[in-house]
Amino acid sequence: MELRQLVILTFQVSILLIVFSFGLQATSRDLLYLIRRPGLLGRSLLAMFVVMPLVAVSLALMFNFQRTVEIDVVALAISAVPPLLPSRGSKAGGHTSYALGLMVTVAVLSTVIVPASVELIGLLVGRSLAMAPSVVARVVLVMIVLPVMTGMVVRAVLPAVADRIEKPVVRVAHVLLAVAVLALLAGSATAIWAEADVSSILAIAIFVLGGLTVGHVMGGPEPDHSVVLALSTACRHPGIAVAIVAANFPDVRPGPTILLYVIVSAILCIPYIAWNRRQLVATVPA
Repeated sequence: MELRQLVILTFQVSILLIVFSFGLQATSRDLLYLIRRPGLLGRSLLAMFVVMPLVAVSLALMFNFQRTVEIDVVALAISAVPPLLPSRGSKAGGHTSYALGLMVTVAVLSTVIVPASVELIGLLVGRSLAMAPSVVARVVLVMIVLPVMTGMVVRAVLPAVADRIEKPVVRVAHVLLAVAVLALLAGSATAIWAEADVSSILAIAIFVLGGLTVGHVMGGPEPDHSVVLALSTACRHPGIAVAIVAANFPDVRPGPTILLYVIVSAILCIPYIAWNRRQLVATVPA
C-alpha cells in the first residue's frame, strides 16, 4: 500500500470512528427530532440543498474565478453531508439531537437529491452532467449510516459498554484525524499553494461566509438551532464533491481546491463558533 493510500485510509477510519461515537450517544429520539419539527426540517433542507447551490452558481457567474475553483465550489455546494456536524455543533453550543438528526436525514436524502442537483445544474449550464446515485449512496451508507446505526445498536444492547468506550473511541479518532489531515496537507502543500491565489481564497471565503450567514438566519430564533444549521450549511462533504468532479470533469484535479476549502472553512468557522458561545453565555440568566 502506498503512503498516500495509507493516509487516505487513516482519514476514512478516523471519520468512521467519530461517526460511530455519535451513534454511541444517540437514541431514536435524536433521529426523530427533525421529523417532529417540520418547519425546522423544511428550513434546514432549503438552506442546505437549495440556497447554497444557488450561492455557488451565482459566485461562478458574477466573478471570473479559475475554472477549477468554479467547478469545485459548485460541487461542494451540492455535497450537503457534513460528517463532523454533531461534534462541531456541540462545541459551539448547538442542540445535539438536532445535529444528529440533521446529519442522518441529510445523508439519506442526499442519495436522491445530489444526483438530481448535478443533472439540474448541467441543464442550467448547457452541459450533460451526471452522478450515479449508487456512488453517493455508497459514501453515505459506509461513512455515516452504518457507523451511526452500529453505535446506536451498541447503546441499545450494551449501554454500559457504550458509556465506557465512547470517550476512548473519540480520542483515538481525533488523533488519527489530526495525523491524516497533517499528512494530507504536507503531501499536497505544493499543489495547495499553487491554487491559493487571491481569487480562489476569496471565492471559497465568500462561499463559507455565505453558508454561515444563510444557516444562521434560517435556523430560526433558537440559538442552538441556528448555530447547527449555520455550520451544516457552510461545511460540506469533501468526498462527495471529489466524486462529482471526477465523474464529470476528468481533466480537473479537485484535490488541492477541496483541501484549500477545508482549511479556509476551518479558519472561518473558529470565530463564528467563539462568537456563538459568547452569545449563549450572555443569554443564560445569572
